[in-house]
Amino acid sequence: MKDCNCIFCKIANGEIPSATLYEDPDFRVILDLNPASKGHALVLPKEHYANVFELPEDLAGKAFVVAKKVASRLSEGLGAIGFNIVQNNGELAGQTVFHFHIHLIPRYEGDTVHVGWKPGTLSDDDKKEILDLFE
Repeated sequence: MKDCNCIFCKIANGEIPSATLYEDPDFRVILDLNPASKGHALVLPKEHYANVFELPEDLAGKAFVVAKKVASRLSEGLGAIGFNIVQNNGELAGQTVFHFHIHLIPRYEGDTVHVGWKPGTLSDDDKKEILDLFE
C-alpha cells in the first residue's frame, strides 16, 4: 500500500527523483538531502509503513540486510571509521517523516554528528517490571 500524501512513498517508488544508491523490489536506498555526514543515506520501503511497529517481520529483516549491504559499501568506499545505523519511531524519538526508514550515517574522525544520550542507572524495580513483560 502507498500513501499518496507521503513524500517517502513518492521517492521510494520513483515518482520524485532521488540519488538512488540501491534498489530492489521492496526497497530504495537514497542519499539524504540534509546529510549528517558525507554518505548519509536512507533505506526506504516501497510500501507505506508509518514505523517499525507496522512493518511486517519479513520486511524488517530484509531492511537490515539492505542496510548492512549499503553501509558496508559506503564505509569501504568513503573510508568511514565508524557507522551509525539509526531508526526512529514517533515524534518524541526524532521521527520527522512518518514512513519507516533507516538512517545510514558514516562517521569520520572530527565529524560533528551527535547520536547519543546521557547514561542512566537500571534500578531493581525497573529491571523487575521490564523482565516481567517477557515472562
